[in-house]
Amino acid sequence: MDYEYAPLRLPSNVDRLTAAAQLAIQAEFSGWELARVQLFADGTRKVMLRRRLQTTPQPGLSY
Repeated sequence: MDYEYAPLRLPSNVDRLTAAAQLAIQAEFSGWELARVQLFADGTRKVMLRRRLQTTPQPGLSY
């Protein structure tokens, strides 16, 4: 199965609860799921979202 990926970088001032809420909204309305999270020493997070490729267009990420 093929996926499309969307990398995100969350700054250190975004707490864990806010990040989880933002990602849950993307999952609910745009079909994204969490593929990977990397937490860096400076507090930033690198998040990789993925969703299955479909023939019908789906909404993109909203920031």
